[in-house]
Amino acid sequence: MLDIKFVRENPKIVKENIKKKFQDQKLPMVDEAIELDRLNRAAITEASDLRAQRNKYSKANGPLFGKLRKASEEEKAAIQAQIDANMAVVKANDDRLAELEVLEKEYAEKLHRIMLTIPNIIDPSVPIGPDDSANVEVERFGEPVVPDYPIPYHTDIMESFSGVDMDAAGRVSGNGFYYLMGDIARLHSAVLAYARDFMIGKGFIYCIPPFMIHGNVVEGVMSQTDMDAMMYKIEGEDLYLIGTSEHSMIGKFINQAIPESALPQTLTSYSPCFRKEKGAHGLEERGVYRIHQFEKQEMIVVCKPEDSMAWYEKMWRFSVELFRSMEIPVRQLECCSGDLADLKVKSCDIEAWSPRQQKYFEVCSCSNLGDAQARRLKITVKGDDGSTYLPHTLNNTVVAPPRMLIAFLENHLQADGSVTIPEVLWPYMGGTKVLTPKK
Repeated sequence: MLDIKFVRENPKIVKENIKKKFQDQKLPMVDEAIELDRLNRAAITEASDLRAQRNKYSKANGPLFGKLRKASEEEKAAIQAQIDANMAVVKANDDRLAELEVLEKEYAEKLHRIMLTIPNIIDPSVPIGPDDSANVEVERFGEPVVPDYPIPYHTDIMESFSGVDMDAAGRVSGNGFYYLMGDIARLHSAVLAYARDFMIGKGFIYCIPPFMIHGNVVEGVMSQTDMDAMMYKIEGEDLYLIGTSEHSMIGKFINQAIPESALPQTLTSYSPCFRKEKGAHGLEERGVYRIHQFEKQEMIVVCKPEDSMAWYEKMWRFSVELFRSMEIPVRQLECCSGDLADLKVKSCDIEAWSPRQQKYFEVCSCSNLGDAQARRLKITVKGDDGSTYLPHTLNNTVVAPPRMLIAFLENHLQADGSVTIPEVLWPYMGGTKVLTPKK
């Protein structure tokens, strides 16, 4: 969310940014926000003047009441008239103040809703394009290989190890759920445990956060559109199941003033995640690719504004390093303006190579949100020099199985149906170096 002062002083920049994001339908919102801000500030100023005037006339009546008690009959009428005139002014001011308080609330609420919708200012380095078709490949890491034997569909690979049961999950929970079993379930947990220790080794504090959050936290960390499309709400309560632990980790700092000496805050968390995942999807996005429940290791950073781009660079490279340590080829894809969520300043995806599809697919997403989340959540920093400012927030996926398992199984599948385990996972797999199919 932008600062209304910035919008008021830079309407052309805000409108140009909206055009770059191909959201021209939002252009009128800029002028509407500026007008609501003007009306709100005028109402606040008038109310302040009226309160001062009311206090003046109320105080003036004090001495008059004293005079009234001591005055002669001839003087009382004039004094009483003055008291009545003052009270009339006070009454009129009270009536107008009541109207203004209603208007202030109305203007502020309308302005807040609009400001939640106006997109954040994107970084100048972001490529311009209408949708993900304009995303730009920046760099590849590892050589993508297409073996000379067929790579089955990922659930078929899992089933060869008796490692997945979609039918039972459908009977228990419906579409979009799964049972992972045996070696595949163990591999899933091994990857998460390795990712946890990997991030701890990078200096991040390990965190297991709440898996439900209040509505004001949801509003603070994501757009209304994303909220409606993603979040499951607990009926009858102000609680939502998290779609990513980034939300509850950033929410940890809501309404807090962080000492500058405590920055950066670097957290890595494990959590289950719950998403509606609306819409129709193709064959390759079925199975365990796009599901309602999954587990994830996430990382977030809260830092000084001047440090956020350096952290952005570090964070996506952590993902690359992690996947390459598991011998999975990946690439970095820069997200274009039209593919950025409204809170994001800059974002990139890390995509893993799929030998089956002979293309890359998303496994991580790294984002710099500038001060947007901090402004919404009222997170501030107390500077060492006594100043107060908003920090920047960033987030990135460390690893999100079971989607990550698709890339893992495809890239480690051998011609005989076995799956090799890279050395970094041996300690987490009880020393197992090869998975042998059961079917």
